[in-house]
Amino acid sequence: MTVRQAWGTDRRRPCRARPAGQAQAAFDLLHLRHATPFTRQAYLLCGHPGIAERAVTHAFRTAWEHWPEVAGDRDPAGWVRLVAYDYALSPWHGLVPGRRTLPAHPGPPADRALLAGLLALPRPYRRCLLLHDGLGLDLAATAAETEASTAATRGRLAHAREMLAARVPELGDARAERRVPLLAHRLGLLLAAPHVRTPLPAAHVREDCERTSRQRTGAAWGLIAVVAAAVTVALAAPEQGGAEPGPTEDARNGGVAPTASPSPTMSAPGPAPGVVPGAAYLPEVRSGNYRVHLVERDGWATVQPQASPTGPAKKAGPAKS
Repeated sequence: MTVRQAWGTDRRRPCRARPAGQAQAAFDLLHLRHATPFTRQAYLLCGHPGIAERAVTHAFRTAWEHWPEVAGDRDPAGWVRLVAYDYALSPWHGLVPGRRTLPAHPGPPADRALLAGLLALPRPYRRCLLLHDGLGLDLAATAAETEASTAATRGRLAHAREMLAARVPELGDARAERRVPLLAHRLGLLLAAPHVRTPLPAAHVREDCERTSRQRTGAAWGLIAVVAAAVTVALAAPEQGGAEPGPTEDARNGGVAPTASPSPTMSAPGPAPGVVPGAAYLPEVRSGNYRVHLVERDGWATVQPQASPTGPAKKAGPAKS
């Protein structure tokens, strides 16, 4: 796992099991030697004392969570420094209310001008300049820690120095061959100035990490219990639906719809008013190409022929009704 991956998962991964006393002593010694210098370096990167302190605390908490890996690294201090720099240079700090305006630097005007020039540089330039000119790392080590090529690191350093010379009068007035040594000297003075508070003790960092781990574990078990209880209740509860409809009236009567009994006050329908009953209607019968009428006569229905469209009507015999 890389250092950047460890920093990105700081809020999600629990602390490892508490190492032995020898590991605690090694961690405490690392914290004692580097916590204060790292806080001052982070201050030059972000310009905010509170963010610098949180960056270093965050870096050492992350180191304690991954202590077996950090202890086996060839440069444990560089491991922690990289995490602290990433936190201090994070662009998300500007979105928090109250952190957009940086507090005034309490040092002399020359220090304030240099710090303002540093904060005006792009973040990759700031990191390269602090590592190379401020801490004295060589070009290869600076390129490795910034995860850039040597050529890109050299270009960033050159552009950063030019931009600082244009913003800081002390550097702009110096001769070209004197600018790099002068810048390294001024950065060293800024790093030595006590503009930040003393970091929290190492024991406090370890205890806070382990307490946070216990809280996360308890919250995870509580969430599991709530989900299990909800699933149990959902499986045990009866279905909450409407009552099933009973058998219909047709089904109770054997599939035959009941007929409504006539009301005593109702009588059978008679002929419509004004209509006189007459002879029963007998339909016309078409046979062949001519049309005939059925005429009722003495209980027999005789056929009365009509003219055919193709010729004279033919006389048909009697037909039973």
